[in-house]
Amino acid sequence: MSGGEERPGPGAAPSFGEGLRTAVAARGPLVVGVDPHASLLAQWGLADDADGLRVFARTVLESCAEHACALKPQSAFFERHGSRGIAVLEELLGTARERGVLTILDVKRGDIGSTMGGYADAYLRPGAPLEADAITVSPYLGFGSLGPALELAGAHGKGVFVLALTSNPDGPEVQHARRAQGSAADGAAGGDSAASVARTIAAHAREANLAEIAAAGLDPARAWGSTGLVIGATVGDALRELGIDVAATRAPVLAPGFGAQGAGPEDRAEVFGGAADRVLVSLSRGVLSAGPEPQALATRAEELAAAYAL
Repeated sequence: MSGGEERPGPGAAPSFGEGLRTAVAARGPLVVGVDPHASLLAQWGLADDADGLRVFARTVLESCAEHACALKPQSAFFERHGSRGIAVLEELLGTARERGVLTILDVKRGDIGSTMGGYADAYLRPGAPLEADAITVSPYLGFGSLGPALELAGAHGKGVFVLALTSNPDGPEVQHARRAQGSAADGAAGGDSAASVARTIAAHAREANLAEIAAAGLDPARAWGSTGLVIGATVGDALRELGIDVAATRAPVLAPGFGAQGAGPEDRAEVFGGAADRVLVSLSRGVLSAGPEPQALATRAEELAAAYAL
């Protein structure tokens, strides 16, 4: 799908996972983060206000969409400008949707019951002002707490990316922790009562994806599920050490940590092994530092998409 292509009509849209697979095949694995830090706005010669934000967001969309499988706006940098900033985010998501550009809204929501349902409704319901194709979610109130988001995503061809092994140095404090006793998740984690938190999350994602793929009658050997995982490209040998088979989850992997955080093209295969073809290379500063000139941004995005292609 190019930036100007239309999506299939109502009832014909593919699942998010399959739509993403198509986008990666067409344009490569690059996900461009739309992260308008105050310092980056200043570097671009823009005011740190909603007007500057609007110019920034439009420029990134216009320049990078043809070379990225998706755009990933970071909600926090829009929220900091209040209602006017949220209005810019709404415009960005709507314009991207009109142009057939996939969006992954980085909001990392995680709550329980009706509150999680409210978050899901805000971002995953068709027609919602802040409708995105997928969102990032936090499972640390229990994977079951994500139920409202998973259900709404499944009903409307949307996706979620669940935090599993993040790229921040403090992540292992929670994500590498192992349970001392068995739980209902043991079956999902291969019967290992001492499975790590990250392995249990990956196992739940696998269950969700295999169920989705089977219900759709897709080939489980090649289909992508719509329950993705967030796994940092800087986690080193953690996947092997924790016994996590990412390929078996059928999950697309949103991978921060490339570029400024230290990971390079070789880490796509080295860290993720058999799942390398489903790794989305999330880059923000590496692309946006080429701005504000649109052609320079487009050239940088094109170069990076080629550099990270398998």
